[in-house]
Amino acid sequence: QFQLVESGGGLAQAGGSLRLSCVVSGPTYGTYSMAWFRQAPGKERELVAAVNWNGDETLYSDSVKDRFAISRDDGVHRAHLQMTSLKPEDTAVYYCAASRSFMRFPNTWTVWGQGTQVTVSS
Repeated sequence: QFQLVESGGGLAQAGGSLRLSCVVSGPTYGTYSMAWFRQAPGKERELVAAVNWNGDETLYSDSVKDRFAISRDDGVHRAHLQMTSLKPEDTAVYYCAASRSFMRFPNTWTVWGQGTQVTVSS
């Protein structure tokens, strides 16, 4: 199975920006939707943003829409999450995920990255 490797996490001030990237390692043998999830301490993992295999359909959490943007590179299996106007409540471990389907629920996403920490301070 291929792996997903995230990068770009770190510390930002409220109102600042970060860009997360997810790179596929290994063969995929087809097309995948890709997504970013996040999990804060004591909270359930939740969908942040997702993009389908073709890059023409997206999903966003209501809490991040108009602030975050997901994209992918030319229909290949690389995904990015541009985060702007960051808030302290955005603090979480962010996970890249891939799926043959395109659903909001975490258990429908079959391949997961290791996670990257995003911390937003006030």
